[in-house]
Amino acid sequence: MRDFDFSPLYRSTIGFDRLARLLDTRASVDTSESSYPPYNIERLDENDYRITMAVAGFDQSEINIEAKENTLTISGLKVPQKEETQYLHRGIGARSFDRRFELADHVIVTGAALKNGLLHVELERQIPEEKKPRRIEIGAGADKTRTLTPKARTGEPAAA
Repeated sequence: MRDFDFSPLYRSTIGFDRLARLLDTRASVDTSESSYPPYNIERLDENDYRITMAVAGFDQSEINIEAKENTLTISGLKVPQKEETQYLHRGIGARSFDRRFELADHVIVTGAALKNGLLHVELERQIPEEKKPRRIEIGAGADKTRTLTPKARTGEPAAA
């Protein structure tokens, strides 16, 4: 059984609709999804990541990398060549591909390089200053605290 009902999440959470939608779509992904081209996802340190994709036979001009909102799309468009070559065995993939990755909040693409048939896409989580943990100082005296007086009820003077 691979079907999950995420509707309770929609009823009891606010602002997590993107996460619930992501879980919903990932749960319904067809398991026969193509594994071409093969890739690795590496965590280099706490905030740095790298996607390495094997794109043998692709030229830099045939690969497109696009980051839109929280989705990274890497696609390769291989134009069939009209050659007179007769292959006895053709094991190097030469078909187009489209691979999508969902990025967490504050993860951005910082660079990409194609070297020796491997495409390296560098990613970094850049947490804004207001989202980083901060230390809260505790006041040490009564001068920083304030006392509250009870509100006056309608028609009655406030007690001093």
